[in-house]
Amino acid sequence: MNDPAAPVVKDLVLIGGGHTHVAVLKRFGMRPLPGVRITLIARDVHTPYSGMLPGFVAGHYTFDDVHIDLGRLARFAGARLLRQPAVGLDLGRREVQCERRPPVPYDLVSINVGSTPAFDGVPGAAAAVIPVKPIGRFVDRWERLRARVLSAEAPVRVGVVGAGAGGVELLLAVQFALRRALGDERRALFPAMHLFGAGETILPTHNRGVRRRLERVLRARGVHLHLGQPVTAVRAGAVVRGGGAATALDEILWVTQAGAPAWPRAAGLAVDEHGFVQVDDTLRSTSHPEVFAAGDVAAVVGHPREKAGVFAVRQGPPLARNLRRVLLGRRPRSFRPQRRFLTLVSTGDRRAVGGRGSRSFEGGWAWRWKDRIDRRFMAKYTDLPEMPAAAAPAVAAGLAGPEDLRAISTAAMRCGGCGSKVGATPLDRVLARLTPVRRDDVLVGLDAPDDAAVVRVPPGRVLVRTVDAFRAIVDDPFVFGEITANHCLGDVFAMGAEAQTALAVATVPFGLDRKVEDTLTQLLAGAVGVLNEAGAALVGGHTSEGAELALGLSLTGLVDADAVLRKGGLRPGDRLVLTKGLGTGTLFAADMRLRARGRWIDGAVEAMRQSSRSAAVSLRGHGATACTDVTGFGLLGHLVEMTRASGVDVRLDLSAVPVLDGALETSRAGLLSSLHPHNLRLRRAVDDPEAHAADPRYRLLYDPQTAGGLLAGVPADRAAACVADLRARGYARAAIVGLVEPREDGGPPVRLDAPGR
Repeated sequence: MNDPAAPVVKDLVLIGGGHTHVAVLKRFGMRPLPGVRITLIARDVHTPYSGMLPGFVAGHYTFDDVHIDLGRLARFAGARLLRQPAVGLDLGRREVQCERRPPVPYDLVSINVGSTPAFDGVPGAAAAVIPVKPIGRFVDRWERLRARVLSAEAPVRVGVVGAGAGGVELLLAVQFALRRALGDERRALFPAMHLFGAGETILPTHNRGVRRRLERVLRARGVHLHLGQPVTAVRAGAVVRGGGAATALDEILWVTQAGAPAWPRAAGLAVDEHGFVQVDDTLRSTSHPEVFAAGDVAAVVGHPREKAGVFAVRQGPPLARNLRRVLLGRRPRSFRPQRRFLTLVSTGDRRAVGGRGSRSFEGGWAWRWKDRIDRRFMAKYTDLPEMPAAAAPAVAAGLAGPEDLRAISTAAMRCGGCGSKVGATPLDRVLARLTPVRRDDVLVGLDAPDDAAVVRVPPGRVLVRTVDAFRAIVDDPFVFGEITANHCLGDVFAMGAEAQTALAVATVPFGLDRKVEDTLTQLLAGAVGVLNEAGAALVGGHTSEGAELALGLSLTGLVDADAVLRKGGLRPGDRLVLTKGLGTGTLFAADMRLRARGRWIDGAVEAMRQSSRSAAVSLRGHGATACTDVTGFGLLGHLVEMTRASGVDVRLDLSAVPVLDGALETSRAGLLSSLHPHNLRLRRAVDDPEAHAADPRYRLLYDPQTAGGLLAGVPADRAAACVADLRARGYARAAIVGLVEPREDGGPPVRLDAPGR
């Protein structure tokens, strides 16, 4: 992995998590380049391997069998993962443009976003069909198609437009899966399958033997072939071909030639007539030497090839090599794309037809061969090796120029005290990009060059003040800023207050000024976005350089003196309502050990990015008697504080406590936060804790939460309505988790069983 202590000298940004970039990440993880910060920008945290997609559809593989976990792979490579698609490039500023966040700067950028549906101007296609590309979006749509067929009372007519290898293989997989799911007893409901191709034959780029064998399979399976005329229009319930003939269909899968995204052309990159990025035989853009591209989105000048996963996979090693060489100031090396390659097309039923050159073959053994090849490929990116912590130079030789080296040479002599502050010039530029919300009660804030903020307290109201800070829990500074702001605001909302102002204290890892400036911009932009939504004005703060990224916020809130919600208001008979699931501590502990699935971390991040502001409104509206936010001390720690302050006991329904996806698995595996043992000391507050010690859900009671939910007491007759309202507001895991009871002298305050509702 990359040395986190090395100053950032250059930024390598990878746009897209396609087959080529996963190889680049693996190779940089195996051979780090100290001083290079790698950032992966990808919409999905799990990237599908196209070679196994038909097997997944047919039911031979699970979701995890056919998806590469980009979160885990990025952590192995020491790369930041920014979970959203790129929407453009600013080639002059060398920035990647993303939605709803500051641009991401690069010194070198590589594009491997795959392709988009190519509807070729076919009227109605975009609105009516299910495109197979991008593959990441196909899985959910396939599940909906499958559900429709299984619930239908008459045979569903399914059409596949595109008679290449991908279309034929997908059609046979879909047919096999649906017939198996329906079973022989529902044979009358087997879907009618139609294949449409513009050419006179299927698989026009493959040899005659492969075409003949697959055509025989299609006819034997009762597939209706419509060849020799392109689809010219799609309307509700039908496709129209060149001769005007219409074929009625209920579902249409679109597997035609891939199309290019629009933004590379719009950015000014040289592209071919179809919009694919033109690159030379080093995979470098022919118009912009700081840009590389590979896979479906690229067109290698002088070496035309069809858009197939095999070429993207083979481009991984040369792309990784050339990115490394250019970062080090060397010339990239040429490579020649292969002309001949092995073809293995599965037929849905654990058989395959194959070919190479002029030869063709088929059988169960061919499918097993394909299965071994595919699983071996996936193992490269799922069975990641343990990398020893080796001594590494602060910056790789050849990475930095003379000016950068002079700046780096001061790293060992960085001043402490006020000398550790981020410089005034980069800080001024960062602040100029921020637009904190304005409030009439802020008399002096960021817009004035004074030493402190001046804020008015409205008559009849009181101040709620809180502070919290921690080091980065995620690699994306923008998302970390959002999470920190939500975490810190939780205290204000739990007290029944509205947020008023915020002071920020940020620590940014040392690097070149432009790198520090970017990190600080991303961090504060994320925090300010959340603060603005909450109505809190950022009025000042402090910045410094340190070993790792960290952020803290000191907040003030306003509330009527008689409306303050406290921990000490629980009453016997109240129901305990929890607004979010537990598990962030164990999930991120597992992530640090490369043992968490990307979608689990993705779900935890989304939970932490969810503000508790609306939840607080709901709880107050339903008469909450006491409230707290669940953070570092875990659910049990904060609950015990409430029982002590209120003089009550509680019965906690362990089975009702909501948990985040994956948290039970990581808790069961013993992957727990470093703070967990300290929280576990509170087990003396639980009646008979040993009876539940082996339950992974019980362990989560002690799990420290970041930006966790609110825990409140709500009157019994309003609790169910409160939970329904919370779920309508987007808190999908909100639940009644316990019952408040009168205090019993001498016993532990928390009992774990089903509450008497």
